[in-house]
Amino acid sequence: MMILKHKFVDNIPDGIEDGIVYISIPFETVIHKCCCGCGNEVVTPLSPVDWSVTFNGESISLEPSIGNWSFKCHSHYWITKNKVIWSAKWNNKRIEEVRKRDFGDRNEYFGDGKDKVNDDTDKSHDHRKKKKDFWKNLFSF
Repeated sequence: MMILKHKFVDNIPDGIEDGIVYISIPFETVIHKCCCGCGNEVVTPLSPVDWSVTFNGESISLEPSIGNWSFKCHSHYWITKNKVIWSAKWNNKRIEEVRKRDFGDRNEYFGDGKDKVNDDTDKSHDHRKKKKDFWKNLFSF
């Protein structure tokens, strides 16, 4: 099992090292080299409709999974407590379904929501909408 290190940084360094996950809270971004070894840099923006990072005092977890669909490797994995947990490969149909849903989630969150995609095929991102609704309801008075 691959174990990563993490570094909290203000700015993303010019040289990204293998095996290190860089977390920039000021830029709401996490970046690392693809865990398959292909050398591609994986950028995961932090937002309610993208990824979230959890730091437990010793290790980090990044959610949801990382699907590098635009890379030749098409790697798919989770980073949980600094460990890389490999996930199943997805077929093109599945990738497109999730991309459409993610686009709809982003459009609803950042835009006017006119192009929302209603796709109930995967509930793994439902927590994002629930979190948004919680904060929206909390401050709507």
